[in-house]
Formats: sequence, C-alpha cells, structure tokens
Amino acid sequence: MQKKQCIAMLLAGGQGSRLGLLTKKVAKPAIPFGGKYRIIDFPLSNCSNSLIDVVGVLTQYQPLELNRYIGSGLPWDLDLNKGGVFVLPPYMTSKSGEWYRGTANAIYQNIPFIEQYDPEYVLILSGDHIYKMNYRAMLSSHIARGADCTIAVRPVPWEDAPSFGIMNTDEEDNITEFEEKPKEPKSNLASMGVYVFNWSVLRKYLEDDEANPNSHNDFGKNIIPAMLADGLGLSAYRFEDYWKDVGTIRSLWDSNMDLISDPPRFNLYDKSWRIYARNPIMVPHYVGDKACVEGSMVTEGCEVYGTALRSVLFAGATVEEGALVEDSVVMPGSVICSGAVVRRSIIGENTIIGADCVVGDGGDSEIALVGSEVVLERGSVVLPGQQSDGREEGA
Repeated sequence: MQKKQCIAMLLAGGQGSRLGLLTKKVAKPAIPFGGKYRIIDFPLSNCSNSLIDVVGVLTQYQPLELNRYIGSGLPWDLDLNKGGVFVLPPYMTSKSGEWYRGTANAIYQNIPFIEQYDPEYVLILSGDHIYKMNYRAMLSSHIARGADCTIAVRPVPWEDAPSFGIMNTDEEDNITEFEEKPKEPKSNLASMGVYVFNWSVLRKYLEDDEANPNSHNDFGKNIIPAMLADGLGLSAYRFEDYWKDVGTIRSLWDSNMDLISDPPRFNLYDKSWRIYARNPIMVPHYVGDKACVEGSMVTEGCEVYGTALRSVLFAGATVEEGALVEDSVVMPGSVICSGAVVRRSIIGENTIIGADCVVGDGGDSEIALVGSEVVLERGSVVLPGQQSDGREEGA
C-alpha cells in the first residue's frame, strides 16, 4: 500500500438509541437528512473536499443499509486504486473476535488496517454530525503547533455545556483539562468528536488502554484523560461554523428546520464545498394546481397536491390533496394521505399516514415521530412527543 501522511477513521457503528424508531433497522449515520442526503454524507464529503483519500468506516449496529449505501465510495470520489473508502466491521480471527466495545477499542481492532498506510497522522471522526469542515486546515494547525493530539472544539450556549464533553484551555488554546458533561462547566468549548493524533503516540495509548481491564475503551473517558495526565501536548482547534450533533429526535428535527430558516442557518448548496450523496435519478418534483407550498424544501420525485408549510419533503414523498404538512420532516417515499394533518413531526421512510390521521401538534409541542415502513390506519392519532410504529388503535 502507498504511504499516506494522514488517513481518516470514521466511527459509524453506534446504535443511536435516542433516535428511537428511526434506528430500529438502520444505523444512525444512515438516517436520511436534508431532502436527499444521509448523515454519513457529511463527514465523507468533508474527507473528499479535504483531500483525505483513505477513509475507514467502522460499522457495527444494523450495518446492511450503511454498507450498501457506501458501496465503492464513488459518489464521494473515494473509489481509488491507491486508497478510497473501506467498510470495517468487527471480524473474527483464528484466536478471537468480538464486537467493538468502545470508540478506542474500535480503532484498536483496526490497527492492522491503519498500519498498511504507515501514516504520520490519524484523523478520528464521528458519523452522526452535520457540518462542513476542512480537515486539511485542522491537520496543518496540528502540525504547526507540534501537538500530540488536536481536538476540534466549538462554543456552545452555556446552558447546553453540561450536555457535552468540555475542553478547558489556556490563552494559547492548549488543552489543560477535559470534563465529561460537567454539572458546573468552567468553559463552553465543546468537543466535536473530531481528533487528529500523531499515529505513533495514539497507537501506544490504544495498546495501553486495551491492556487495562477497567477501561471503558473510550476516547473521551480514557484516551484523552490519560494523555492529559501524562503531560502530552493537546491543542484545541476552534471551529465557529455550523455544527449539529443529530443524536436525538429534537436535534434531527432542528437541523432539518435550519435548512429552511430565513436565511438558512446551514447551506447545503455551497458550490465551494459540495456535499456528495448516492442518489437515484428521479423526475423533477411536481406541485399540483391546488397545492400550497410555503417556506419548504421539496426534493426531486416529490408530488405535492395538498399543503406543505415550513417542511422538508424528501425524495419521492407525496402529500395528497386535502392533506396538511406543517413544520415537519417527511422522509423518502412516504405518503401523507388526504385529510391527514402532520405538524411538528418526523415521518420515517416509506411510511403511509392514512386518511384523516393527526400526527403531532403546533406551537412549542414536543416532536412526534412515526417510524419507517409504517402504515397508520385511517383516523389514527399520534400525540406530540409520542413515537408510533403503527400499532396504536385508531382515534
């Protein structure tokens, strides 16, 4: 294999239990986002745009859809003879085989893959964030500062800081302390789960961590604190642009709504930093003569005969005449039947919301969720904050 200065390892094996029914059959990175994308498109596109041309994607939970979607890596220009994208599930050897026990163990199990490229640096990424980032600029900062590890950080509202891993720094952005979800944070610099390591240093800490039977085998809980305790040079790389962890139903809904705010909080169509995806060729969307569409994103293949207000309609979705979709996310192939009302909701893939159903509510109510491949019978009601797999009794 060709020697590479830097390769990326993309952690995409999490179950994503906080996303409820959406991750019942697919891994979190494979969840649709933004009309015609999936969450994993963002880190893969960032790699391609940053000229990082070896990407190992570590899969585990419900990997079938994700493996099929990634394929050869062609949509992201990662189908290369000397590099490319590689799906790396847990595997059996003649001596042992086990599931990935944590983020650090996942990388440890793939040391042989990394060693093929003899890299100086390894970029560790999460597969469940929405953002556009130049990893090459972060790598340049890491090299210039002579750090052992560089961690991307982003300021978050102080009231949200207890929900994140928080990095405390000195005046030169050297990391002096790491706090995992502190009750009383000293800083609002949240870790983005994006790391650059000197590979020779990281390998030693992975091996030491693996030898510790009491370790959680986790970067945030074990590897980073151990490096700090040993006095290694850890640097914070500040990122000020849009970034969203879409690990909850509300954050997934919020980030989709950010696409249609006025002005949009996140631009999907920046020609200087394209987001690539594996999309089927579809006919243009169709809006009927009696339809009403306002403040919405309507993707190719959609048919709208009813009303869509401030909503994101994914490829192949249909809103029948007399149906209302408001402040909602309707994923690919789903149908909102005549007379149905869908407000402040997420509708999973290939789902049918039957005639006269009521899903969610307006105002500041919690987000309602209907899972993928569900059929809601006529007149069914899904309350705000409720998740439905179609088994409820009709109203």
